[in-house]
Amino acid sequence: MARPKVYVTRKLPSPGLEIVSEVCDVVLHEDDQPPSREEIIRNIVDKDGILCLLTDKMDSVVMDAAPKLKVISSVSVGYDHIDVAAATKRGIYVTYTPGVLTEATADFTWTLMMSIARRLCEADRYVRAGRWKISWSPTMMLGEDVYGRTLGIIGLGRIGAAMAKRARGFNMKVLYYDIQRPPSEKEAEFGVQYAPLEELLKQSDFISIHIPLMKETYHFIDEEKLKMMKPTALFINTSRGPIVDQKALAKALNEGWIAGAALDVFEKEPIDMNDPLLKLENVILALHIASATKQSRSKMAELAAKNLVAVLKGEEPLHLVNSEVMKIRPLSQVKTV
Repeated sequence: MARPKVYVTRKLPSPGLEIVSEVCDVVLHEDDQPPSREEIIRNIVDKDGILCLLTDKMDSVVMDAAPKLKVISSVSVGYDHIDVAAATKRGIYVTYTPGVLTEATADFTWTLMMSIARRLCEADRYVRAGRWKISWSPTMMLGEDVYGRTLGIIGLGRIGAAMAKRARGFNMKVLYYDIQRPPSEKEAEFGVQYAPLEELLKQSDFISIHIPLMKETYHFIDEEKLKMMKPTALFINTSRGPIVDQKALAKALNEGWIAGAALDVFEKEPIDMNDPLLKLENVILALHIASATKQSRSKMAELAAKNLVAVLKGEEPLHLVNSEVMKIRPLSQVKTV
């Protein structure tokens, strides 16, 4: 049996590429910049699988260019860049990498929350600009307490729950909102209290959002919801940029509807250099690095590789997005290895 052919859209941390290369012939996009749409289509024509990232749009046009395609394995926990319905219709398995980045993402979300609360990035800029002229002042660069305050978590999935666990060490009251409430014993385990969304927005000192990007969650945080927040509230987003109406957020920060924000994701990435957020002091801007630890990225690459190889071996992958695809094209029919 001939070895299956796979296109990998970016250089990956070890051991991702090694796992795929053991059983597949690999064409690798060597550049750190994502491949163009035209390049993806050109390279996927004769491929059995593709190992891609969230920057690679996998829609019906791309899929139709690859009649042999059996699996799309994404190195990500989100899969809004993939037209899952189109893939399922064509009998293409879609896999992703949840779980392995939970703790790193929660760590980074907490880092952003602490940093915006204590104005860390402002202080760093202040020192580097040579503006630190008084050794100490009781009113200099005052921030907000975190310990004992109220944290509002929107979306109590893996990362939201990990945030709730971290809040225990800071003796925080944790409110959460989710369209799917966990059992009461889970609420007790996480130390959280359910609140309707409006109540959460009005009561929370810190608001951290952890929901997937879907049609229903596009601009979920809009002008109306921002106006519900306390004027002292601090907002953190490490989920997906388009969940937040970025223009409305910039207006809220500029006009003082809320006190500050810390963002790792944006509606357009990289952010436009003319974006009004860049002119504001009361916002921290990171570059989509919440899962960027050596350990997490290595585990993500490994899991994505194992997902892809499993499908090509005719085995059920560890994390399958579209389980209904097995009725359309059973694993026995996609087995290539």
